[in-house]
Amino acid sequence: MVSTRAVPNLAFRRLRGPRSAGEFAAAVRRSAREIGEQVACDARYIGRVESGEIRCPNYAYERVFLHMFPGTTLEDLGFSPRASVRGRAARSAVDAPPPTAPPPEPGGDDEESDVLRRVFMTSGTTAVAAVSLGLGLNGPAAALPLQRRVGDSEVSAVERAVRQIRVLDDRHGGDWLYRRASQPLRAAYALLDAGTVSRRSTADRLHSGAGELAISVGWLAHDSGRFEDARSHYAEALATARVAGDPALEAHAFCNVSFLARDTGRPREAVRAAEAGQRAAEPLGSPRLRALLALREAGGRAGLGDRTGCERALGRAHAAFSRGPSGADPEWMSFFREAELEMLEAQCWAALGDWARAARHAERAVRLQDSHFTRNLALYRAELTWDLARGGRPEEAAAAGHAVLDLLDEVQSSRIRAILHDTVGALGPRTGATSPVRDFLDRYASVPACPADPSPSGV
Repeated sequence: MVSTRAVPNLAFRRLRGPRSAGEFAAAVRRSAREIGEQVACDARYIGRVESGEIRCPNYAYERVFLHMFPGTTLEDLGFSPRASVRGRAARSAVDAPPPTAPPPEPGGDDEESDVLRRVFMTSGTTAVAAVSLGLGLNGPAAALPLQRRVGDSEVSAVERAVRQIRVLDDRHGGDWLYRRASQPLRAAYALLDAGTVSRRSTADRLHSGAGELAISVGWLAHDSGRFEDARSHYAEALATARVAGDPALEAHAFCNVSFLARDTGRPREAVRAAEAGQRAAEPLGSPRLRALLALREAGGRAGLGDRTGCERALGRAHAAFSRGPSGADPEWMSFFREAELEMLEAQCWAALGDWARAARHAERAVRLQDSHFTRNLALYRAELTWDLARGGRPEEAAAAGHAVLDLLDEVQSSRIRAILHDTVGALGPRTGATSPVRDFLDRYASVPACPADPSPSGV
């Protein structure tokens, strides 16, 4: 029996020097930002590297470490060669028995290591991974061949999983779906790691599908308030895009990184990521994609209090959007219609404190939104409620708030609930409120904190 005991990485520990693990993790994050990477490095991750638990970093971390220590190799930093780690995982997968239980759910830092991705593969063959792509939400999982060669059927299963997750998210939000979607994501990366892809075109589709799945799961984490999980998933998608040379996937990843940075109070990072996304999107020929990325930039500049820069970015967004849809628009942008344009602009004006203008755009967004996008409709109404409350129009805010509560049986989104919570605080105490406002506050107080999962149908 070959020992699998972790061997401490003394070379990496020496590089840390007198700094604490937390201080060194902060230096890693700063270096990542310098080269446009996104890594959710913390003291725990540094500890896992130094203990030898992480024998080889993922591609994003590799680029950051080599940037921090120019002229070195992974071996110089105490890591095992990537080929040896990949080979061992793949060989172990061939003879391993099928799992008796699904792999554990990924936590906030699981996605940081390629090694942990391969833990899934030690549970069985590619067939096990493929079966996991059915989501198990309605009907049977995808039935895929039992060989290790990855072909069109496996890649199609990954693409179907992406579409199904997006449809369910449009209707119900991220809270209930996130953990269900994590298993197909592990399965998609297991296919990347374990199989021999039959054609280059199939390999390209698989990389793109796995990256899009990482973004979709990252968005579910984002929407349900699991921000560090979201950062890790987005970073993995970005690394996949860089490895595959896929500018469309890279632009999408940067778009979501910018969105997350804005939502978590890092407006400067939001601007940088949006600008990087715009550079990646230049050769793609999609005006709508350029418009969305310009709106992401506008949101970051609004968070910085840069009204002039925000207005310029909004102008570029409107100009690009006015060119209309095109055949080059990515499939994932089906949500980006005029209603979303209005809502993102409303959020910019809210960040700048122009509540009246924010409310006007939010009202247009609610009026224009397709009822199919139930989660976004609830979000738009919640944003309108907040803008009206902050703008000194409490009774109108209460009316809009009732419309949000009407949808909470169908939609589970921590993001929407957080907006409602803040709105209730802005409306003030129940005592002294007018009757319409009191009615809304009473109804909000009676809403269960964690309602049961919805039961989607027809998917």
